[in-house]
Amino acid sequence: MPSKRIPKGLNTGIYFLTMTVHRWYYLFDRHNRWKILANSIRFCQTNKGLKLHAYVFMLNHIHLIVASNDVVGFVRDFKKFTSKQFKANIEQTEPQVLSLFIDNRGHYNFWMNTNAPKKIESGDFSWQKIEYIHNNPVRKGYVVKPEHWFWSSASPNSPLVVAKLET
Repeated sequence: MPSKRIPKGLNTGIYFLTMTVHRWYYLFDRHNRWKILANSIRFCQTNKGLKLHAYVFMLNHIHLIVASNDVVGFVRDFKKFTSKQFKANIEQTEPQVLSLFIDNRGHYNFWMNTNAPKKIESGDFSWQKIEYIHNNPVRKGYVVKPEHWFWSSASPNSPLVVAKLET
């Protein structure tokens, strides 16, 4: 079974992460939701020492390669903040969709629990994951070339600052 969370003892370092919307619901492609993700990443870069090395925002999940002295804290804070932002956005724009994110106890749950963390410890592994991230929109048939997907570090017009990865 794949790991759900980053072990606290391995908290520092460079990680490949996947964060997925509950029920794999396609949600990010409307109502400025990609901007919520981007603004949250920018905040973490500016205020929490996050280094973003590669990313792609898809319709219902995101892939990131990040480095931080507190990756666990980044994931926790990012998910908590964006969950609140998405809830407010959904309530305002598509209130009927909100019920998809209410669990059987009546609690709102936007993100799946797993982050599928994989520690980057070699150049080969990092390039494999970067290629995977950049080609995700191509595999889904959204674009012909990775650089055509705006919400990706493959795009020359990427709205996020991406740090060069050196392993």
